[in-house]
Amino acid sequence: MTSADLAHRLGIPSGPLFFPVTAYGADGSVDLDTYRAHVRQGVAAGAAAVFACCGTGEFHALTPEEFETCVRAAVEETAGRVPVVAGAGYGTALAVRYARLAEAAGADGLLAMPPYLVVAGQEGLLRHYREVAAATALPVIVYQRDNAVFTPESVVELARTEGIIGLKDGLGDLDLMQRIVSAVRTEVPGDFLYFNGLPTAEQTQLAYHAIGVPLYSSAVFCFAPEIALAFHRALIDGDRATVDRLLDGFYRPFVELRARGRGYAVSLVKAGVRMRGLDVGEVRPPLHEPGGDHVKQLAEIIERGYALLEEAQ
Repeated sequence: MTSADLAHRLGIPSGPLFFPVTAYGADGSVDLDTYRAHVRQGVAAGAAAVFACCGTGEFHALTPEEFETCVRAAVEETAGRVPVVAGAGYGTALAVRYARLAEAAGADGLLAMPPYLVVAGQEGLLRHYREVAAATALPVIVYQRDNAVFTPESVVELARTEGIIGLKDGLGDLDLMQRIVSAVRTEVPGDFLYFNGLPTAEQTQLAYHAIGVPLYSSAVFCFAPEIALAFHRALIDGDRATVDRLLDGFYRPFVELRARGRGYAVSLVKAGVRMRGLDVGEVRPPLHEPGGDHVKQLAEIIERGYALLEEAQ
């Protein structure tokens, strides 16, 4: 699949982007059968793309062998119906290794996450992502967050780099993103992709959409795809009443609960998937499970979200 093909297939109004959790058994090992079921369910529910073994999928916790096995399983379960984008990260040498493992497993693209630990300058970051892009034929989306924050000038250089097709923003600086979008539009006209990659991106997507960032990740899609799809349709259709109703009654309470624990952007999602009937196991350390009271609150929030959908019918 070419960069243009991937850009086309991820385009609005195709639907939310699905970041499946990685399933573990009682002994802590990868539960591949349950993972496959999770991916199948997401694709059947209407995912626009599968982002396998990324942040919500606990990329940080997987061995290279587990990573390749899970990416291959995701590719097999999607069967070409939607593109599969795999995570890649750590230092440059390991990021290159993961990129090649993803390509060997049949992935359609890469989400290149920040380098591990070090805080690098713009020149070093550009060199890192250029080496990752050069190591594989897969189109690369660069993930801006934490220790990988770019100037508009650097994103222009990324957009000029063969194989790099987009930027996912997990920083949340709208002023910076507006300047990035403007600079790339001016200097490198074309189909460079932008993604809102903040946790529970629906909460901020009205603002991102307004500055030219139409795509967003949806962790909620993992456990409540009907809610995620209803929000997406309302956003695209300009149905502010439905958007506001879901933001006020579901997304804001979920975000406020998520903020009550470190790592809840992953562990609350896994708890939600388990509540919906698929035992994907617990998170691996150093993440931890949400407390009992928080799990109860999550159940109430999910119930309220589905009630809001029924009220709108």
